[in-house]
Amino acid sequence: MTFATLVLFPALMAYAAFSDLFTMTISNFVSLALIVIFFALALALAMPIQEIGLHAAAGAMVLLITFFMFARGWIGGGDAKLAAATALWVGFDHLADYSLYAAALGGVLTLFILALRRYPLPPVLLGQTWLARLHQKDNGVPYGIALAVAGLMLYPETAIWASAVAR
Repeated sequence: MTFATLVLFPALMAYAAFSDLFTMTISNFVSLALIVIFFALALALAMPIQEIGLHAAAGAMVLLITFFMFARGWIGGGDAKLAAATALWVGFDHLADYSLYAAALGGVLTLFILALRRYPLPPVLLGQTWLARLHQKDNGVPYGIALAVAGLMLYPETAIWASAVAR
């Protein structure tokens, strides 16, 4: 259980970040896997039911907020689902920090990409489809990178990590 707890969340977050970078999409599989694995590990690690419920409430609240943002066209659907699945893992204890980290990292990422888009892509890089897509001014920003990094930064402080390490 300890190995699964320490490896699965980081692996899925890294996959989400790279997927968003290279394809500008985050598969539903990632968010669903994060949800299923959280509940399986929380139960296997004997996390109190009340705490599991609070983590679920954090995820549900973030899902409502991010789907409002998605409906307004402010973020992508994959970003909304990834943020909610990550909120499930970090819970209310770290939700404010997660939101601040994701916003700050997302702001830096956005400014960096917008700055790069001001300059033409070097011809040697034009053959890279993902890079050409990322460089297009009318495309969005792969915000899943910021969401994933923020989640990874906080993960060692979460209740589920503490439960696994204590075993």
